[in-house]
Amino acid sequence: MTSTSNISQADSSVRMGPFGRAVAEAMDPELLAAFQQHLNMERHAHAAYFAAAIWFAERELRGFARYFRAESQSEHDHAAQFGEYLIARGQTVELHPLEAPRQTWTTAEEIMKSSFLMEADVTTSLHQLYALAESASDVRTTVFLDPMIDKQIQAENEFAHLLGRVRFADQQPSAILIIDNELDEGRHQPATLQNG
Repeated sequence: MTSTSNISQADSSVRMGPFGRAVAEAMDPELLAAFQQHLNMERHAHAAYFAAAIWFAERELRGFARYFRAESQSEHDHAAQFGEYLIARGQTVELHPLEAPRQTWTTAEEIMKSSFLMEADVTTSLHQLYALAESASDVRTTVFLDPMIDKQIQAENEFAHLLGRVRFADQQPSAILIIDNELDEGRHQPATLQNG
């Protein structure tokens, strides 16, 4: 009879999220709000990169279009990862209305500049989430964020590299076409100084 009463006590002490999912550790409200905001930032990046892909496709720059379409999908996947994490933590995912992304630019360099700045903003947001998680002693969240931050820093570096290449091309059509061809072949990583 004691084991049955222990089970009843254990059942009554399980915390539940808004939709009845068991929660091992509640999320700090400030961290939760920041997570919701970041998820929507990733959704906005998805739309912004899709708009850039369209701009490049309209100008017959297949490699740039393919690259930005892939980046758009990557941002969509990041938003999904954040949504899945919130659900796993027993939280409600809040999708906020998104403003339409910018859709007009005059040069490829202009798109690369705005993309680099957006990546830098996402990096800053992830660092802020990490700091909030550490402040709340939420190890689950820091473990979740570690690989996200590593990938984000690589993405920021890649956009800095591409911005530098496009800027160096100085709007020369032949140079832009060379970069476009490289992007079409999946060659978009910065130079490396390491062997291997």
